[in-house]
Amino acid sequence: MIIVMKPDATEKEKEDVISRIKEYGYRPHIIQGTTRDVIGAVGDERGKFILQSLESMNGVEKIVPILKPYKLASKEVKKEASIIKISENVSIGGSKIVVMAGPCAVENEEQIIKVAQAVKEAGADILRGGAFKPRTSPYTFQGMKKEGLKLLSKARKISGLPIVTEVVNPETAELVAEYSDILQIGTRNAQNYELLKRVGKLKKPVLLKRGMSMTIQELLMSAEYILSESNRSVILCERGIRTFETKTRNTLDLSAIPVLKEETHLPVIVDPSHATGYSKYVPSMSYAAVAAGADGIMIEVHPDPDKAFSDGQQSLTPEKFASMLQMLRNFAIATGREI
Repeated sequence: MIIVMKPDATEKEKEDVISRIKEYGYRPHIIQGTTRDVIGAVGDERGKFILQSLESMNGVEKIVPILKPYKLASKEVKKEASIIKISENVSIGGSKIVVMAGPCAVENEEQIIKVAQAVKEAGADILRGGAFKPRTSPYTFQGMKKEGLKLLSKARKISGLPIVTEVVNPETAELVAEYSDILQIGTRNAQNYELLKRVGKLKKPVLLKRGMSMTIQELLMSAEYILSESNRSVILCERGIRTFETKTRNTLDLSAIPVLKEETHLPVIVDPSHATGYSKYVPSMSYAAVAAGADGIMIEVHPDPDKAFSDGQQSLTPEKFASMLQMLRNFAIATGREI
């Protein structure tokens, strides 16, 4: 249920409503709007009708049932688009299209520092890089783990770019949160509900990638797990889904962008590197993502893709990345936005 407060509702009246929601065994979620606040009451749907009694409380304008299965991610709860603040100078979801760039995996200090400086100079806003790497084969490079996190932290200090890196299990979530600015949930863990709840408790921005076989509703339900732990800072990422096509690594579902924009207030970014699997397709899919309304893009960049420990064939060189970004600015301007 959504409890819509009156525009002139006092803090005391809001606190009374929140206390009553807790008494009924539901979890309150305050969503601050431009003209009035609303309070979401989330819990066992079987007894939700008891919440109708809140309509008689002082400061309450009306009670509205949430029809979508994803309650807190729905625009029924928050009509305005959410803007997720990452650092003092970087936010995701506003008029500026955010660019995340960096290697698939942190390999050594020289590599990550070189990439961080190069993507910063080209115009990137956030440095991406994997310290923990969940791989299909147990015999491939699994990441530098804590040492990789330390190198990412050093790259952030040198470049000034906030960092996004992946969390692969609940046990290491706090460790990753200690070093990173954004916690990434990869496609293989998109329905790992215990991990989603764990990162929800950490109160750090979370980048949630779409599972390789996920429907849009399933993606939003996974986001709901994070939001239900009172973490409002969730960013959705379309990274391609598995289809019968073999010419690309995955099939990039650009139609998901306008659908998500209609269904949720959460920002949406696109990862064309993992979607296509080939660097030659990344620029055109990046342009298309911006044209379709994405709030950001996530690009893999490596100083020497042929020698990359993982996903070299889908990585751009720093030079090609800079060239692509120059062209991408034109598409952003055409949509009334900027990079």
